[in-house]
Amino acid sequence: MWTWFHKLGSPPWMYRISGRILAVLLPLTVLMLVVGAVWGLLYAPMDFKQGNSFRIIYFHVPASVVALAGYYVMAIAGAVSLVWRMKMAEVAMKCAAPVGAALTFLSLLSGAIWGKPTWGTYWVWDARITSMLILFFLYLGVMALYQAYENKEAAGKACAVLSLVGMVNIPIIYKSVDWWYSLHQPATIKFTEESAMHSSMLQPLLLMILAFYCLFTCALLLNMRSELLRRGAGTGWVRSLAGAG
Repeated sequence: MWTWFHKLGSPPWMYRISGRILAVLLPLTVLMLVVGAVWGLLYAPMDFKQGNSFRIIYFHVPASVVALAGYYVMAIAGAVSLVWRMKMAEVAMKCAAPVGAALTFLSLLSGAIWGKPTWGTYWVWDARITSMLILFFLYLGVMALYQAYENKEAAGKACAVLSLVGMVNIPIIYKSVDWWYSLHQPATIKFTEESAMHSSMLQPLLLMILAFYCLFTCALLLNMRSELLRRGAGTGWVRSLAGAG
């Protein structure tokens, strides 16, 4: 296990293994996204209350779920970089932030589009929506904080601390519709009881959530590969890659 952990901290090894993972995961992700989108948008039955407008759920819910999970990835990577001073964890933390921010923005945008026919407005200061907006600002804060420091070691530590402090917002997002009266509908997928959705609607949604998890992983690995090349410019392993290319 420790040998694997040591390899994980090696930029050349990480670059090679991530390339192998992407070779398999990227086409699989595209396939799942296409199948899930077609299944949800064209073949899933229409909702009896919201009609066809509910179909945006196949993008809104996956983006929201993975945006929250992405923050966990960023915060855990930040904790590892603080405790074990592992540079690869700092790279993962930095590279997860823009991916998580993009997913959070997609969640907010799709939620606003969905809210217009449902609530009659694009935006309300609802607990769930407001806490998601805070999550978006946390992602942007980590990105901005890293750029604000000339000393990148200090920047990594500051970003790690901010990402850990921001973890307090995650359970608020999860439980906001239960803790406060909210316009936002209750959780669609429940682990402790039967889902409120019919299986014909739920199955494509679960596929899209899995596809978005894979999309996050692909985007993170691509970002990390780019960052590793940037940081390793001039090193032997990068020169060997350039020579092979």
